[in-house]
Amino acid sequence: MKETFRALRHRNYRLFFFGHGLSLIGTWMQRTAIVWLVYRLTQSPEVLGSVDFSGQIMGVVLIPLAGVFLDRWNRYRVILWTQVFSMVQALALAALVYSNIIAVWHIVALSMLLGVINSFDMPARQAFVSQMVDDKADLPNAIALNSALFNSARIIGPSVAGLAIAAFGEGLCFLFNGLSYFAVLGSLLAIKLTRPQTQPARAENVLQGLKEGVAYTYQSLPIRMVLLLLVLVSLVGFPVLPLMPLFAGQVLHGSSETLGWLMAAFGSGALIGTVFLASRKSVVGLEKAITIAVITFALGLIAFSLSTTLWISLGLAVVMGFGMIAQMASTNTIVQTLVEEDKRGRVMSLYVLSFGGIAPIGSLYAGHMAGLIGTASTFILSGVLVLAGAAVFAWHLPAWRVEAHIALEEKGLLSDD
Repeated sequence: MKETFRALRHRNYRLFFFGHGLSLIGTWMQRTAIVWLVYRLTQSPEVLGSVDFSGQIMGVVLIPLAGVFLDRWNRYRVILWTQVFSMVQALALAALVYSNIIAVWHIVALSMLLGVINSFDMPARQAFVSQMVDDKADLPNAIALNSALFNSARIIGPSVAGLAIAAFGEGLCFLFNGLSYFAVLGSLLAIKLTRPQTQPARAENVLQGLKEGVAYTYQSLPIRMVLLLLVLVSLVGFPVLPLMPLFAGQVLHGSSETLGWLMAAFGSGALIGTVFLASRKSVVGLEKAITIAVITFALGLIAFSLSTTLWISLGLAVVMGFGMIAQMASTNTIVQTLVEEDKRGRVMSLYVLSFGGIAPIGSLYAGHMAGLIGTASTFILSGVLVLAGAAVFAWHLPAWRVEAHIALEEKGLLSDD
């Protein structure tokens, strides 16, 4: 058990971990409230997919560029400002709901604004972890604990949001999220950094810096393979989340509380996956974990699409949550471990792009496919495509291990699991 939480012995990481927890609960309350609000206003799968698309599409363009700047700018200050802007966005949503003038175009506009903010915030937080953990050996554990925190909030936030929406409406979720940012801002202000941020060896222009980061990522077979698999799962598998209101309402004939339970079950599985990864002592063998996780997610997705009973759907949501987050957290750990420090911002931006930038395209695809062939059939098709991707990844694992082990040995991290 002590090994599972060993990264918390670092003061800066401990402050960030606990301060960020409350804010993440608010974030998941807002995510749940937005999809339910759009569903209540429109009853349309196309609009649901389009709203999620608009909220994240800015990342397709901005996240790679943000990575270049994050290797030059002070990441700590970037995170401070992104939290302030996110707080303003949430409070604006709350004001629109409570004034009873909220419309879909308001949600689209504010979702696009949050997409711009997250384009800098998400890769900045990923890259910042290495500055909060002084012992490099504890970095994989810190990444896993971040995922565990994220998914604990995924359990608490949606379930609380489902009850809050039923009793008080969506506005309370947005208000709570806005106020929750005071917790993470307080923790950030208490952090005292002792490790300076490594800067690039030479001051390229932005496009040259971007090109160098992409070339470095492509030339590293281990990083390239795990990111390409993540892109596939993000494109065809991750849209299960924005389409969850349709499944809760049209297939299970439930309400906002049903949606909250489904999201909480998904988060429970994700939490189990991250605790399992946090208990590991080495990055060796994570390629197996990725393969198993993707297959688990795909099979869970196919079975989930065939379920019409709530308790069965909840169990399968746990399975999907485990598979999805185990892949994401393992990929994150591998990339963070192998990347060179002066390229960390750029490579982590490509990691974030692999799910945060690709997912909105997947949401648009899934929303329109659900309108054409139905939600259940869309989930089945997605599961089959994810299984095919896992098979290709597994086929190339021998070559992956050769290059990854060479890099780990150079960093002094190659040890028995």
